[in-house]
Amino acid sequence: MKLNELRPARGAVRPRKRVGRGEGSGSGGTAGRGHKGHKSRSGGGQAVGFEGGQMPIQRRVPKAGFKNINRVEYQVINVSDLSVFEAGSEVTPAELKERRLARKGAIPVKLLGHGEVDRAIRIRVHAVSESARRKVEAAGGTVELVKPKS
Repeated sequence: MKLNELRPARGAVRPRKRVGRGEGSGSGGTAGRGHKGHKSRSGGGQAVGFEGGQMPIQRRVPKAGFKNINRVEYQVINVSDLSVFEAGSEVTPAELKERRLARKGAIPVKLLGHGEVDRAIRIRVHAVSESARRKVEAAGGTVELVKPKS
C-alpha cells in the first residue's frame, strides 16, 4: 500500500447535504432554519464575544501593558557556544547560522557572557554584553559590532 492509495473506509465519507434545493430533497423551503427570526437570515447569528447584551469581557476588563514598537529582539549566543570554533577563526552571524547556533537570518545576534571561552576568536555580532566582551578579550579574542540589515 502506498500513501497515494490511502482511502477512507467504505461508508465513512458521505456527500455533503445540499439544503434548500427543493421540497423533494427533504430540506427545501426554509432549509432547516425554521421560520423568520434573526438566525434564519443570512449573516444572522451572534457576533464573536456577544454576551446577550451584557457588557462583554473584553470591554469590562481594563487595558493593560505597553508594547514598545522600537524594541529590538535578539537571538542570544553565549560565549560557551563558541567552543565549536577553532582558535583564530572569525565568527560572523552567517557562520553562526551555518553551524545552527543562530536560527533566523533576519534577527540580529547578541553575544552573552554565560560560560567560559578558552581560545582567541574574532567575533562579529550585532550586540554584546559587557561580561561577554571581557571574557572574549581575556582569552585573547576581539569583539566587533556589525550593523543589522534593515
